Amino acid sequence: MLKNCVTCGKQTKTFSEFACPGCGTKLARCQHCRLISNPYKCHKCGVEGP
Repeated sequence: MLKNCVTCGKQTKTFSEFACPGCGTKLARCQHCRLISNPYKCHKCGVEGP
């Protein structure tokens, strides 16, 4: 299964999925963006995180 990384937008098979702390929307981040702590931003409510 492929998911788009919320940070870089690339499709990936290696991702972590979690609920946005602001609105609960499911967000996916690729392994690379998590490893280098790229910030993410929820597309629904705008909450940002590391």
